[in-house]
Amino acid sequence: MDKLKKLTACRLFWPLVCLFLVLLFNFIKSPSFFKISMNNGVLYGYLVDIFNRSSELIILAVGMTLCVASSAGTDISVGATMALAGGVSVYLLGTGNTYNMPWILAILIGLVVSVVCGVWNGFLVAKMKIQPMVATLILFTAGRGLAQLITGGNILYIKVPSFKYLGGFLPHIPIPTPILVAVIVVVLVSLFLNKTATKLYVESVGINPKASRLFGLNSNRIVLLTYAACGLCAGIAGMIATSRISSIDANNVGNLMELDAILAVALGGNSLAGGKFSLGGSVIGAITIQALSTTLYALKVTGDQLPLYKAIVVIVIVTLQSPEFKKFMNRYKAKRAAKAAGEKVAS
Repeated sequence: MDKLKKLTACRLFWPLVCLFLVLLFNFIKSPSFFKISMNNGVLYGYLVDIFNRSSELIILAVGMTLCVASSAGTDISVGATMALAGGVSVYLLGTGNTYNMPWILAILIGLVVSVVCGVWNGFLVAKMKIQPMVATLILFTAGRGLAQLITGGNILYIKVPSFKYLGGFLPHIPIPTPILVAVIVVVLVSLFLNKTATKLYVESVGINPKASRLFGLNSNRIVLLTYAACGLCAGIAGMIATSRISSIDANNVGNLMELDAILAVALGGNSLAGGKFSLGGSVIGAITIQALSTTLYALKVTGDQLPLYKAIVVIVIVTLQSPEFKKFMNRYKAKRAAKAAGEKVAS
C-alpha cells in the first residue's frame, strides 16, 4: 500500500509542478491573479475563470483516461459526440419562447445518444478488434455530419433563459455551474473506481487483456464500458458547451477538444500505452492546459498563434515527464555523486 501511494505521488509530482509554474508566472505578471471577488452575487477572478473554462475539458479528460487505460488507445470522436448530443437536445427543446418538452428529458435523451456513440466505439474496439483511433475516426467524421443533419445545417438558438443555467450560474449560487458539474463527475467516478474493484479491472485489462481474460475478467465488456463512459462524459461536456452560448453550432462545439483531452491525459503523467492511470493527474493536466491558454491570451497572443506557443510549452512539459529524461537525470545525479565521492576519498 505504501509503495502504491509513493507511485501515485510520483505520478502527480510533475503535473503539479507544471501547474504551479504556470500559476506562478501569472502571479508574477499580475499580483492580483489570485484575487477572487463577488460581483452581482457571483464569483469573479482569473482562477474562477480558469476552473470554469476548463470544466468541459476536465470532464472529457476523465472519460479519455478510462479509454486510454483500458485499450491503450484514444477516442478522437469526443468533440463530435459533444456536438451531436447538444444538437439532439436543442432540436428537441425547440427554438421558440417555450420548451417543446421538459428540458430535463431533452438533456437525458442527448446523454443517451452520447452513450450510444460510446457503446458503438467500444463495440468496434472490443468486439471487432479495430485499432481505437481508426474505430473512433468513424464518428469523428460522421458525428458532426449527423449533428448538421439534425439541425438542418443551421445554428439553432434557445430563447428560454433557464437553458443558460447549466453553462452559467444557478440562481443564488455564486459558483459557476460547470465547475459544480465537473466536481460532481470527478468525485462520482473516483468513488466508483476506488470503492469497487473497477479501477483494478480497467488497469489489468489495459496491462494485459489476455492474462485478464484467463484470470476470469471479461476484458471486452470492460473496454466497452469505458468507451460508453467516455461517450457519457462527452455528452455532459456537450450540454455545458451548448448551454454556455444558448445555441448549437455543430461545426464549432467541441471542435478539436479531443486533442486537448488526450493532451490532458498525457500531461497528467498517464501512459498512453494503457494500464496504470491517475484520474487526478488528468484533472490537473486539463486545468494546466486551460491556465496556459488563459496566460497566453493575457499576453496578447491571438487565437491563430495560440497553438504554436502552446505546443512549445507542451513539448517542454512532456519532455520533463518522459522516461528518457528521467533516466538522463538519474545518470547525471549518479555521475555527480560518484565524482563527489571520489573527491572526498582523494582529500
